[in-house]
Amino acid sequence: MAETNIGSSITITGSFTCDEDVSVEGIIQGEVQTTADITVEPGGTLEAEVSVRSIDVRGSVIGNIAASDRIERHPGANVTGDIRAPRVVLNDGAKFKGRIDMDVS
Repeated sequence: MAETNIGSSITITGSFTCDEDVSVEGIIQGEVQTTADITVEPGGTLEAEVSVRSIDVRGSVIGNIAASDRIERHPGANVTGDIRAPRVVLNDGAKFKGRIDMDVS
């Protein structure tokens, strides 16, 4: 599967929809929907309502996240918002403020 890279100098405002993996080094503000995976790299920021298959957060997410498969927060990650996924991984050193819902049917 192809991957889209949102570079560190890019800011996207509004709705972002795709069907391929996305690597975020820049900023996305608004709403993100994909049937694939997102990686928020160190220095990358999502200020958005996020709906994905899975997401690896190494940077910052401000907003609610709904994942059909998995959410993982790595050391240095910062997540502020509610998360909903059947599998949630919070690694030592990640920051999180919000609620976790793993009761996904």
